[in-house]
Amino acid sequence: MALARLGKARVAVIGDFCLDAYWHLDGQRLDGQAAGPVSVETGLPVRCVRTQRYGLGGAGNVVANLLDLGVKQVRAIGLVGDDPWGTELMRLLRTRGADVTGMVQEKSRKRKVESGNGENDEATGQWQTAVYAKPYCGDEEENRLDFGAFNRMSAAAAQALLAALDAAAGQCDAVVINQQFQSGLGQAGFIKKLNRVIAKHRRTPFIVDARDFAASFRGVVLKLNAREAAKLLEGKRQDLVGYALAAVKADALQLAKLHGKPVFVTRGERGIVVADGKNVTEIPGVQIIERTDPVGAGDTVVAAVAAALGGGCDAVTAARLANIAASITVKKLRTTGTATPAEIRAVGPTPDFVYAPDLAENPRAARYVPGTEIELVRDLPADIHIRHAIFDHDGTLSTLREGWEKIMEPMMVRAVLGPRYDDVTPEVFASVIKLAKGFIDKTTGIQTLVQMQGLAKLVRSSGFVLEKDILDEHGYKAIYNAQLLDMVRQRIGKLKRGELEPKDFQIKNADLLLQRLHAHGVKLYLASGTDQADVIAEAKAMGYADLFEGRIFGSVGDVNVEAKKIVLERIIRENDLAGHEFATFGDGPVEMRETHKCGGICIGLCSDEIRRFGFNPGKRARLIRGGAGVLVPDFSQIEPLLKLLQLA
Repeated sequence: MALARLGKARVAVIGDFCLDAYWHLDGQRLDGQAAGPVSVETGLPVRCVRTQRYGLGGAGNVVANLLDLGVKQVRAIGLVGDDPWGTELMRLLRTRGADVTGMVQEKSRKRKVESGNGENDEATGQWQTAVYAKPYCGDEEENRLDFGAFNRMSAAAAQALLAALDAAAGQCDAVVINQQFQSGLGQAGFIKKLNRVIAKHRRTPFIVDARDFAASFRGVVLKLNAREAAKLLEGKRQDLVGYALAAVKADALQLAKLHGKPVFVTRGERGIVVADGKNVTEIPGVQIIERTDPVGAGDTVVAAVAAALGGGCDAVTAARLANIAASITVKKLRTTGTATPAEIRAVGPTPDFVYAPDLAENPRAARYVPGTEIELVRDLPADIHIRHAIFDHDGTLSTLREGWEKIMEPMMVRAVLGPRYDDVTPEVFASVIKLAKGFIDKTTGIQTLVQMQGLAKLVRSSGFVLEKDILDEHGYKAIYNAQLLDMVRQRIGKLKRGELEPKDFQIKNADLLLQRLHAHGVKLYLASGTDQADVIAEAKAMGYADLFEGRIFGSVGDVNVEAKKIVLERIIRENDLAGHEFATFGDGPVEMRETHKCGGICIGLCSDEIRRFGFNPGKRARLIRGGAGVLVPDFSQIEPLLKLLQLA
């Protein structure tokens, strides 16, 4: 419904319009160590640009975001110079479909205007089109070159901008004010004049995204980040605990009361806090497993907020829309990206949120069931009555696959580097290892085929392997599975020969918990990202397959079929369950997140898979961020756990 309203909104954008220039260099670094041509005149290495690309930045990127969101009309109001950059910026705005009648061309040379009292300094102007030139060597952005840092707006240009804004504010449903640098909208005295226009159009929401002068605006909706919000309240705020959620909420609420308008505070991957003077709401961040580039995410947020408010949505709906839109933008690398309605619909109304990130990163704030190691992330429902229980397998019940990360990580590193595996610098090698580790941590619990699909994207975006040599998800999975299954078969062989017992590959009391739940009449389900045939074989080898009575599910070789999600949806649908009637046990964020979406009870296993008992602190943060409500190290404290679940 919110997306439908965007198509009816008319939005004006006044601000510091910039051009983003992306120059991709031919592998030569500033340190001059790489071989390359040398200038005959200077004897210095030449920086050869292999490709160049230009895009709208600053207020221009806000315009681009609004247009890609499907807003009915977007008016651009700003300054450009009479230089080639200005020509390109105007071409991009027109190509996008923006109304550019409010764009003013200022001379790039200084001009003096005489008055009766001699030279009028206020009337002098000097303007170069603002450009952020970004040289790239491989994936790394080198020192940026900025044009327009010494601009000065003439009195005539200022008056033209104010007149264009006044006209647009009377005809538009929302106005965005975007201040990027002090020499533009931040020029002395100009914001006071803007405030007069704002006061004249009280029924039109003005949304301000100001890098330096947010405190100078009056009667506006503010979009800030947590640091900016705290800075605005220096000397006024009572609580200086930093950027924790409680402090951000307090700051947002206080600013909303001071300004009399909604305030949106962005928290990066932690989401958005929105306050309207009476209420404050947290919109959780969205889990992203791909590589990210935060450039332009703030422009996406302010554009989505303006489009939603202009379309008649409330502040919370605007924040939810902006949060999802920004999660799409940050996945577009090396560009100031945008989000479209189609991309937003693909994410859906319930994306993979990041829950309680502050608690996840602060184990000192943990609270426990008295006398136990059972951590309560959130209180359980009073009417809990568990009739169904879903179990992840690896790391939750079984350790047959313990060490899979040590197989996947080097396999991923070798795949990403390809022919460069043996000759990249130690720094690059270490960065790829870090990339693989981070990807594995975020994707633990999803089916292997989806992980390998993500690996293929990493290989492609890293640029070390030729396109023709990049495998698909099935090709990479075959390589990984060949190494992993060899290890698993050896362990199962030891079970068959009687050299080891099933308990030697089980989390402490796993079989006992299954037996107790089964005896209570709880229906048990096993859902894994491992191939289904392998899950069944391993459950049989461990001796507890019969307790699941055929309800064992795994990957079926289709990235669009997630076993854990399918199982949850099926048992809820077939048994007409409420959230307090089913629970999921798992050591990965995927099963926690899918259960949390459905309102079920999420029990996270911070299991030490080597010892098979005891707490693994490395799992705590990712399980809480995934939505776990209860955390246990193993099932050794089975009686308190069953009592907590009202199954004692």
